Amino acid sequence: MQDDMPDSLIPYDEIVQEALRAVVGRVLGEVESTGRLPGEHHFYITFKTGAAGVDIPRHLSERFPDEMTIVIQNRFWDLKVAEDGFEVGLSFNQMPAKLVIPFSAITGFVDPAVNFALQFQAQSDEGDLQDHEEAENDHPVAEPVEDGSNVVSVDFSRKK
Repeated sequence: MQDDMPDSLIPYDEIVQEALRAVVGRVLGEVESTGRLPGEHHFYITFKTGAAGVDIPRHLSERFPDEMTIVIQNRFWDLKVAEDGFEVGLSFNQMPAKLVIPFSAITGFVDPAVNFALQFQAQSDEGDLQDHEEAENDHPVAEPVEDGSNVVSVDFSRKK
């Protein structure tokens, strides 16, 4: 590509991000319709806790003011998927909680059972990617494979 490429009048980056987030919605919709996760599948979902439309208990938003990762595996209930997001019941330190998460707030989706991951570029006001801690919701320990295979990462940074 050339360094002097003109700016696009078509928001390709937004269109691709929306399409990739629709993958998450479709996968969660399948789980909702069957009422269970197939085989060994389980999901790590990272999202911006302060994003518009996110509704999580106050103690979680205080502990994770920027971003958190939840695990959907054995201990979840009331999964409901809508066109623009999902809600799910999870347990944190033996305390049940309902989380409402718009797809637009999601920054990462991993299914370590099949080594599949989607990563969405979400930037802070300063433009830097943010680090975060895992939410530690009650779940069996499962480590995602980090060798980079089957990972889709979309970065729309432009050279200027």
